[in-house]
Amino acid sequence: MTMEEASRRYQIPIQVLQEYESWGLCGEVKRVMGSWQYDDRDLERLSVMMTLHDVGFSNREVEEYMRLLLEGEDTKGQRMQMLLRRRESTLDEIHFKERQLERLDYLRYQIRCAKEEK
Repeated sequence: MTMEEASRRYQIPIQVLQEYESWGLCGEVKRVMGSWQYDDRDLERLSVMMTLHDVGFSNREVEEYMRLLLEGEDTKGQRMQMLLRRRESTLDEIHFKERQLERLDYLRYQIRCAKEEK
């Protein structure tokens, strides 16, 4: 499957496919008549990459995670630490947004109370 076919069929941005190729992580990809050809293993790796992008990993973090993944089972601990750090960061963002909502609700409450006093 070519880059364009993979992008269209699996809705993977061309930029992600180009990153994947530039990192040299696509051991199974072969050039056929000038075009990269992706196999099922590549598509599985790309799915992991998309998930990592979706949860907020930077390009550098995605590349690091994917390199560790390709190194094998011995890197499970390192990959788990990366995921735990992202999870903690996401929770911090959620808690920050919750505090913002509380402040907004308080301001709305003040406006409602001021209207009722009139």
